[in-house]
Amino acid sequence: MAAASGSHRRAILITYPYEETISEAVSLADAAGYRIEKIVTQKHITKSRYGIGRGKAEEVKSIAEELKPEVIVFDEVLKPSQTYNLASVCKKEVIDRERLILEIFERRASTTESKTQIKLAQLRYDMTRAREAVRLAKAGEQPGFYGLGKYEADAYLLDIKNRAQALKKKLEKEVKKRQLYRNQRAKAGMISISLAGYTSAGKTTLFNVLTGETKSTASSVFTTLSTFTRAIDLDGEKVLLLDTVGFISKLPAYLIDAFKSTLEELSYASLVFLIIDISEPILEIRRKLASSLEVIREFEVPETRILYVLNKADKTTEEDAFEKAGQLGLLASRRVLPVSARTGHNIDQLKSLARSLLFESEEQHNNNEERSNST
Repeated sequence: MAAASGSHRRAILITYPYEETISEAVSLADAAGYRIEKIVTQKHITKSRYGIGRGKAEEVKSIAEELKPEVIVFDEVLKPSQTYNLASVCKKEVIDRERLILEIFERRASTTESKTQIKLAQLRYDMTRAREAVRLAKAGEQPGFYGLGKYEADAYLLDIKNRAQALKKKLEKEVKKRQLYRNQRAKAGMISISLAGYTSAGKTTLFNVLTGETKSTASSVFTTLSTFTRAIDLDGEKVLLLDTVGFISKLPAYLIDAFKSTLEELSYASLVFLIIDISEPILEIRRKLASSLEVIREFEVPETRILYVLNKADKTTEEDAFEKAGQLGLLASRRVLPVSARTGHNIDQLKSLARSLLFESEEQHNNNEERSNST
C-alpha cells in the first residue's frame, strides 16, 4: 500500500479552501511520499457521487490530463463508491485521507506491535472496500469494481477476515505483554507521565530534552508510532516518561482502536503532559486541542491529571502564550506552562510543576499523618 520510497510520486490534491487545512494536507501527502503538483479546493468535499461536484470532477480530470500525475490525493474520508467514481472519471488512482494516514503509518512503523497494528488497520480499510465490491457485484453494478468480480470479491473478503483474525491474536499477545509491564511498574511503585498531543506539536523533542535521548524528530507528521519509556529525575524523585502516537483530526475510529494498547498508557499515567503548539493561530490551536481532548477523553483521563504544556514558546512571547491559553479556557486549571523544547526554556519549571502535582499532596498527607500521630 505504501508509496515507493525514494523519490516522491506526483499528485494532485483535493482539499478545503482554508490555509491551515491545505498546509496539513500537504504535510500528510509529503509524509506518505507524494509531491503535490496542483491543489484543487472546494468548500464541500464529502457530499456527491465523486466527493466533489461533477463540474469540479471534470476540472480535476482536465488538470490530470495536462499534468499527468500518478495519483489524486483526496483530503477527506471517501466511501468506496465515491473513490471508484472519481477514479473512473479522472482515470487516476484516488488516495483518500484515511488511506493516506495508513500509508504514513506503514512507513513509520518500527516495532513488531506497531507493524501488526498497521497491518490490522489496513485490512479493516480493505474490508469495507471488499464488502462494497461484493454489494455492487451482486447488484450487477460496476463490474470489476476494486479489480474484482463477484466470486473473487467474496473470496477476497473471506481471506481478509481470516488474516485480520490472525493479526488480532498476535496483537492480543503484545497487549498482554504491555499489561504485564504495567503491573510490574505498579508493584514497583513507579509513577508515570505520558506525553500526548496533536502530531507535530513537539512531543518527541520534549521527550528527548527531558530524558537526554536522541529519538528521531522531524517536522513531518507521526514521527512516533510506538510507546517509548524512559526514567527521568524530578528533583530527586524518579518517574517514568512515556511518548505516545500523535493525534490528528478525522482519524477513523478503527485506527484509534488499532493503537488502543499504545494509547491506553494515557489511562494508567499519573499525569499527562498535553503538548500544544502555542505558536500557531488561535483557531488552529483550538481545532487541534479539540481533536486531542476527544481522544484523551476516550481513555477516561480526568481533567485534573492533564498538564497543558504550551510548546514552541520561542516562536512567540509568554504573554501571547498565556493570552491564547486564556482564550482556550485553560488558565483556570492552574496546570499551564509555556515552554520551548527546542531551546530548553522553562524545562526546569516544567519538572518542578510536575513534581509538585505528583508528590506534594502525598507529602502533605504524610506530614499531616506524622503530626497527628505525634500529638
